[in-house]
Amino acid sequence: MTAGPRPMPTEEGILAFHKQAEAFYPPDAVNAGIEQQRAWYDALCASFNPPDPAGLTFEDGEIAGVPVRYFHPSAQKTACCLLYFHGGGFVVGSRDSHHAICAEIAEFCGAELIAVDYRLAPEHIWPAASDDGYAVLCALLRRGHRAVVMGDSAGANITAGLMVRAQRDGLCDRIAGQVLLYPALGGDMTCGSYVEMAQAPGLTTQDVHYYRDILQAPENDAVAHPLKANDVSNLPPAYISAAFFDPLRDDGRNYAAKLVQAGVNVIYREEPQMVHGWLRARHMSDGARAGFDHLCRAVAGFCQAGP
Repeated sequence: MTAGPRPMPTEEGILAFHKQAEAFYPPDAVNAGIEQQRAWYDALCASFNPPDPAGLTFEDGEIAGVPVRYFHPSAQKTACCLLYFHGGGFVVGSRDSHHAICAEIAEFCGAELIAVDYRLAPEHIWPAASDDGYAVLCALLRRGHRAVVMGDSAGANITAGLMVRAQRDGLCDRIAGQVLLYPALGGDMTCGSYVEMAQAPGLTTQDVHYYRDILQAPENDAVAHPLKANDVSNLPPAYISAAFFDPLRDDGRNYAAKLVQAGVNVIYREEPQMVHGWLRARHMSDGARAGFDHLCRAVAGFCQAGP
């Protein structure tokens, strides 16, 4: 794939975010080992974390043998539970890396949020992450919880795949909504945004190749690549947010269209000035702040409506 000029947004806040994030990686970062990548990513994430909302508490635990973090808002407004899967290409990230994002969503919605610390590749290849997520989701549903399932990037992939699994097992009517933030859904990397945004800031098409290769998920697996699912009818209502300056942009666009054509209720929002990972920029970018507000309102709406 021939590299063209790097597409860049013009919003000052998101450019400042990108500059701060890039500073955590040296020029030869591509040659670093997995542990070093994780250390850089954790440090990057921590640099954007504000203090927790006043009155919010959290604790770590396990569900179905999978490590999780429970976030308890200062005032609980709904019995609906939020289940969050962090991004990081299935290779980096944890309940720590996405702590502040989860805390603010839980507080805004007045809902308990459970962040899942699923197993990472390359130590644990496909379907370890999906299996961890499904074990937690099924355990919550067995307890009688209504749930909104959500995630960003690789976590959005897990979320969408879990909906495919839930549909097969007849569980979707107990899931209030699915939320996919700049999702990786197995799109065709030879066309569309994978070419147009191949050198986008924050994530390149080469990066997507790397993460797919390390995960080792079968190309025909609809749980790993939900865009290839034959039947997406009767899935829970969806909120899908894509970033314009992101090679994964068309995954979000195309999956939203696929769900709509199948009769699923979908809210699709494309952030015109955002890059991959923009959730972290919500306190320094006007566009990210607006996108985060829309996201939180959508999650709260799913909690109120329910199945």
